[in-house]
Amino acid sequence: MSLERIRDPRLLKHQFGTMEADYLYTLGVAGERFFREIKENGRIMGAKCEKCGVIYLPPRLYCEACFSELKEWVDLGTRGYIYTYTISYVDEEGKPLEKPVIYAIIRMDGVVGGILHKIGEVEPEEVEIGMEVEAVLKPPEQRKASINDILYFKPV
Repeated sequence: MSLERIRDPRLLKHQFGTMEADYLYTLGVAGERFFREIKENGRIMGAKCEKCGVIYLPPRLYCEACFSELKEWVDLGTRGYIYTYTISYVDEEGKPLEKPVIYAIIRMDGVVGGILHKIGEVEPEEVEIGMEVEAVLKPPEQRKASINDILYFKPV
């Protein structure tokens, strides 16, 4: 692999086929605790900066504003609001879905960041930005410490 910068786009080479990945993605310390809280306690947690008071969702280990270590965790509850959304009418392979799926960024008041998840129990034409929603969790015995422990968010 050359480290020389390519200045002529005609010199770019293309690789056809599939690329195999030989790495594993880990949750990290904050991610592991975040998902464990959902699994074990049914709580959505954020990390709060003691210095500047910013609360992050998903939690982080360090404050993006002042670079302080984030040691305090706060229960954010299970309610939020739709910040933005999109409606999917096709699956990952481009095939039509029987019923459209609504995906939204869920934010919580006073919190930086949010969660991307599905919206349920509502028709696509009824969804609105700002709509208050609540997380619907799997039963405790079915949770596996992943974002899928939240089945979807429903309107309140």
